Parts: sequence; structure tokens; C-alpha cells
Amino acid sequence: MTPKERAEKSAAAMWANDNASIWLGMELVEVDEGCATLSLKVQKRHTNGHGICHGGITFALADSAFAFACNSRNQATVAQHNVISYTAPAKINEVLTATATEVSLNGRNGIYDVTVTNPDGETVAEFRGFCRTIKGQHFQEYAE
Repeated sequence: MTPKERAEKSAAAMWANDNASIWLGMELVEVDEGCATLSLKVQKRHTNGHGICHGGITFALADSAFAFACNSRNQATVAQHNVISYTAPAKINEVLTATATEVSLNGRNGIYDVTVTNPDGETVAEFRGFCRTIKGQHFQEYAE
């Protein structure tokens, strides 16, 4: 199995149970070993009192991209710590794209950067996620 095939199979297994991402309206665009891209069309239900996308929605999109990237090796992996900086507002009807990239993987610990952009390619938010591999796989592949 190639790394991309493993990542896609892991993502399919995760997506089947990812009720939050699905409920929020996210779409899994692309996944490969150590990286993932998700998108979300900002709808009225995603907006805050300022009429722009709620920061928690942007965070959730970035967090989901992070999750698919750090789980791409078929090893159950969870977040340890995440931080986000918002750089521009996201507006209703815009499609946001969150692209997660692996920065470091050392033993059971990983660091991933996620950039969230709007349709014009402008950065809406920068997210850094720290993860830890735990016991478990997304699909049976080999003995742990």
C-alpha cells in the first residue's frame, strides 16, 4: 500500500464517523501522508453577531484538516495543543479552504501548520496543531 493509499483509507474510515465535520458542512478535498485539505462554504448558520464567520467555525475547519493530516499514517492520533491566529474575516457564501501540512514528526509527537484561505487566496487564519499518537488504527493493517 502506498502512503497516499494509506492516507486515503485512513481518511475514509475517519470521515465515516466524523459527525461534527459533516454536520458543520465540511468537505474532505484531498489527503496524503502528513497533509490534508478540507473546505467549508460559510453559511448564515456559521456567522456571529458581526455577520462574519464565527472564529469557532474557522477553528473547527482548521482542526479537522489537522486531524486528517496527523492521522494519515493509520495510527490513531489526537490533539495535544492547538493555537490559531485570525488574520482576516471570512464572509458568508465564501468557500474557505484549510490546508494542513506536517512540520515535524518525532516519535509519537507531531506538529502541523494549517492555513485557512478564502476564494481569493487571502489568508483568513493560521493554525498550529500539536498531536500525539495513541493506541489504535483506523483500519486493520498490521499488528500494533
